[in-house]
Amino acid sequence: MDLADPVVALQAACEGFFPGLLGLRVVSAAPERVVAEMEARPELRTVPGVTHGGALMGLADALGGMATALNLRPGQGTTTIESKTNFFAPARTGTTITAECVPLHRGRRTMVWQTTIRDGEGRLLALVTQTQLVLEEG
Repeated sequence: MDLADPVVALQAACEGFFPGLLGLRVVSAAPERVVAEMEARPELRTVPGVTHGGALMGLADALGGMATALNLRPGQGTTTIESKTNFFAPARTGTTITAECVPLHRGRRTMVWQTTIRDGEGRLLALVTQTQLVLEEG
C-alpha cells in the first residue's frame, strides 16, 4: 500500500467493494488511527428511520482491515477472525456517522482494534472490538 497518501490509497481500495457500497469515506489514516464517515442512507435501513446494525458492523470491519493493512509488511495480508459489537443507540437515517478505529494490540500474528461509532451529535452508537489475523505471503 502506498503510504505516501494512505487516505487516497484506502479510499481507492473501497471502490467496487462492500465499503464503497456502504459509502465509506476515509477522513484520516495512519498506522495508529483510522477515521471514516458514512451517511445513514435510506438504503441502509432496517426499519423506517433506523440504519441496520450490519451496516455499522461493516463500517467497523472495513476500518479494522484498513488499520491492519497500514501496519503490514510487504507481502502480508489480513482477514477478520473475530468481531464483537455492542449497540448503544440507533443511527437515524439522514445523519452522518463517524467511526474511529484505534489499536488495542498490534502483534506479529494478530492485531486487535476498537472502533467507536458516533452520530453527528457525538452520541455513541456502537463499540466494536475485532481481531485481525496477519497472513503471510505464500
